[in-house]
Amino acid sequence: MKAGLSKQWPLAAVCILIVAAYAYMAQSPAWEWQPTLDASKNYYNLVVQGFRSGHLYLKKEVPAGLTQLPDPYDPASNALYRSAPYWMHDLSYYKGRLYLYYGITPVLILFWPFVALTGHYLLHKEAVTVFYAVGFLISVGMLRGMWRRYFAEVNVMVVAACAVALGLAAGAPMLLSWAGVYDVAICCGYMMTTLALGAIWCALHEPEPRKRSWWLALASVAYGLAVGARPTVLFGAVILLVPVAQAWRERRQVWTVLLTATGPIALVGLGLMLYNAQRFGSPFEFGQHYQMSGERQVARHFFRLQYLWFNLRVYFLDPARWSAHFPFVNGIAAPPLPSDYAILGDSYAILTNIPVAWLALATPLTWRNRSEEAASPLRWFVMAVALLFGICALTLVLYESAFFRYEVDFLPPLLLLAVIGILGVEHAAAHRPPVWRNAIRCGWGVLLVFSVAFNLLASTEHYAEGQNRLGGELFQGGNTSEAIRHYQRALWLQPDYAKAHYNLGVALAETGKTTEAIEQYEAALRIDPDFAEAYNNLGVALMQAGRIPEAITHLHEALRLLPDSAVVHYSLGNALLLAGQPEEAIGWYEKALRIDPNVAKVHYNLGLALEQTGRLKDAISHYEQTLRIQPDHAEARQRLDRLRAAH
Repeated sequence: MKAGLSKQWPLAAVCILIVAAYAYMAQSPAWEWQPTLDASKNYYNLVVQGFRSGHLYLKKEVPAGLTQLPDPYDPASNALYRSAPYWMHDLSYYKGRLYLYYGITPVLILFWPFVALTGHYLLHKEAVTVFYAVGFLISVGMLRGMWRRYFAEVNVMVVAACAVALGLAAGAPMLLSWAGVYDVAICCGYMMTTLALGAIWCALHEPEPRKRSWWLALASVAYGLAVGARPTVLFGAVILLVPVAQAWRERRQVWTVLLTATGPIALVGLGLMLYNAQRFGSPFEFGQHYQMSGERQVARHFFRLQYLWFNLRVYFLDPARWSAHFPFVNGIAAPPLPSDYAILGDSYAILTNIPVAWLALATPLTWRNRSEEAASPLRWFVMAVALLFGICALTLVLYESAFFRYEVDFLPPLLLLAVIGILGVEHAAAHRPPVWRNAIRCGWGVLLVFSVAFNLLASTEHYAEGQNRLGGELFQGGNTSEAIRHYQRALWLQPDYAKAHYNLGVALAETGKTTEAIEQYEAALRIDPDFAEAYNNLGVALMQAGRIPEAITHLHEALRLLPDSAVVHYSLGNALLLAGQPEEAIGWYEKALRIDPNVAKVHYNLGLALEQTGRLKDAISHYEQTLRIQPDHAEARQRLDRLRAAH
């Protein structure tokens, strides 16, 4: 007996609450603000503006200095242009134009239509929310279809719990905590692959051939658009052949089904290749080789077999580190990086940290005690989901970098298998005594609760990091009061965040609140006793507070950790000069200048120390050096004129 509509309200309530939670959780990364919340300047909207102006490149001026660089792809050379005020990090630069290598699909299906219909621009975080919410609702639609067709005996509260797993255990909280330009493409890819799976579900269960063909064509288009958003899912397109295999097995006409499955995606692929060729002169170049990033991309090989075991550990096996302090979850203890590996970002192994995923192994229970004819469509669908998970996971374990956001390519299909497994467990336990059913339900319930809690706790760290980075951008932009507010918010989310304590100390020192700054530096050092910059800044703040002996002690500790730092040598020289030890200060200033000879303030303070020891000729020389580096240094000019007049 099928569940009546009135009995499905818990499932509907869960969906509403989770979508609302997505909207609440979505947080832009710092650089999207630039430093104000202006959506028109976001990368995808610059693509839209370019398209509306009749060209494929971003409507963004290329700085003249960038065009004159001998090698614009050298990270050291283009660093100036990747941050404020140019904001060109990770853009692709090719033949004097700027492009976005991230997929074109989000522009075509959301950003451009939204501007055309409303006249307003979407923030990246809003697009991420839309894509993830739609993908989640499609997955719940498949869950509901399975429940009504195959598992009507399962309680609706179990189905609602499965929806929670799909919504909150598949990485959404972590991804939404850092919802920026990267995640737009990833979430769009997730939405479109999930739509393709939903259409395949309908094609496998549709008895009427004409409607079955339309569903399969929709799956093919959706998957093509998924590749247009996220090229790494390309090989997962093999799932489109599952209905073809079903038709062959059932001795139906195969060629028509094959053409329906492959024709639309081929047309989308040709359009994508034409788009690439028009931009970069090659149908297979998405622009990643021409990226301006912290790593040189032009000649990189992105996929290698040597990364496989390392990425398997990162994505599936290595457990997170737990602590006694909120939010309790820390990243994995990273194994040694393989040679030529690019970047290991925050990643969380699935099998050790999201244990509900193990229930994917229970999917064979779903067709237990069913006839071959009744179970066949469900088996084919499970095969499609398993193929999507396996192929997308294999692609990324061969990739040169690992991030938690990449897991969205393969974690949602794995969680879909897991909830199918939960339904299978409930189906198999339906005729067991109540005590057994309750014990089994408690078992998978514990795994689900742990998995959701882990996702939420791990996302807290990312929210704190986002607030800290946003504070950094605001501080660099001169908005110190707002920066302080965001640093404090980061510490509210994660009280033992040493970097946020340090940054808050820097901002407080900037506003003249030396005592409060000292407290923040000391807090940072209690959390991280090897935080060299905190020792240096604490020493400087203690100097300003007149606590010179303590300042010298902390600066020596900073020097132990950073023996080649000109800044620390300079700070120590200042402390000794204030302590009435100009001879000792001279030595530290001279060491600082051997490390970096072109710092005006070091030459000036060395001149002060030399003047105090009576070495006036040497003092004159360093005042002259100060003015060569910084011609408008008024104090150096005054002292130089006075010494020359006296001699």
